[in-house]
Amino acid sequence: MIYPFLLPDMKEEFNLRFEKVKAAMALNECDALLISSTTNIFYLSGCVFRGYVLLLPDREPVWFMVAPSVAPENAPGVFNLRKPEMIPSWMEEHGYPLPLKPGLEFDDLLYSEVERLKSLFPESEFRNGSKIMREARMIKTDYEIAKIKEDGLHQARAYSQVPSCFQPGMTDLELQIEVERILRREGCLGYLRAAGSRMELNLGSVISGDNADVASPYDFAMGGAGVDPSLPVGADGKTIKPGTTVMLDMNGGFNGYQSDMTRTWYLDSVCEEAVKAHECSRIILRELEKIGVPGTPISTLYKRAVEIAEAEGLRDYFMGHVNKAKFIGHGIGIELNEQPVMMERNHQPLQKNMTIALEPKFVIPHVGAVGVENTYRVDDNGLENLTVFPEELQEL
Repeated sequence: MIYPFLLPDMKEEFNLRFEKVKAAMALNECDALLISSTTNIFYLSGCVFRGYVLLLPDREPVWFMVAPSVAPENAPGVFNLRKPEMIPSWMEEHGYPLPLKPGLEFDDLLYSEVERLKSLFPESEFRNGSKIMREARMIKTDYEIAKIKEDGLHQARAYSQVPSCFQPGMTDLELQIEVERILRREGCLGYLRAAGSRMELNLGSVISGDNADVASPYDFAMGGAGVDPSLPVGADGKTIKPGTTVMLDMNGGFNGYQSDMTRTWYLDSVCEEAVKAHECSRIILRELEKIGVPGTPISTLYKRAVEIAEAEGLRDYFMGHVNKAKFIGHGIGIELNEQPVMMERNHQPLQKNMTIALEPKFVIPHVGAVGVENTYRVDDNGLENLTVFPEELQEL
């Protein structure tokens, strides 16, 4: 197998990835994949460039680089290309059969880009290559899990400095700016990579007080008004008040992968109901950690979380108060929102080495959001926490 040209020491790692993609291709009756999105090029190549990756089940992968990206000299399987319209003639010249059922990234590219690539193979019946790649990326390699665990360590070191950067009279935005500075100094790349065109966020979210009950147009567990209509999510610029909570759900991207971790602080004191709800979040996580073994349907985890919230008399506040999220977590990896979605109607069984973020959260009116989010690896014995950091409700 030809390995990615910039990471020759990782031949075995990328062979594993190609085999996973090929297995997903077979399940979706796809005889070729033409990849050009940033996320999937990074997954297949270990870097980002402008161009395409061509995958056929029984052939070596091919990397086509389009200017300003330039193929390294003597790199096997790497070719310079002026435009994608040159790909079919290249394939014929090099003995590659033109595909009958190729996959294109319907969910990752612009409509015009998809139509342009379709014109390369006018007689073909196309498959959704985005779906194929999501399925392949859902199960992580040991290397990928190590990267996410590394992210969790960086994130924990940054979170440990939160109390020291808080000053009385701060707004939630001022606190977020200080946390962002800590994250960047810790090595955060400063960019949150998410799937789809309808999720926009900066380096994360700081939610305090009544802002936790404000809906965002994005599919987040906690919304927030934001400080401008152009980005209506997260901190709203109001002063953090005594008797309210401050929930931090900040960026964990340090190496091309991401971890997702939420922790909650409070100012001066909070009501007993908020304390109880926060502890309920931890109880839910301990239960899901035990039952989250390979083969357990995702819907089972969701239902169990709801059962615990109901038993504690907290159902009205679970996953939101005025506006409720319909999930308790999501897959995570290169993108923040990967497969699977942890929701009631998803009966897909957990598989070993899935990486998922679980976020059983509550919103207490006029107090704010409470709860914990951890990133986990699915293991034979349950869920392994990759974001180890104290979970208790802490005072600022």
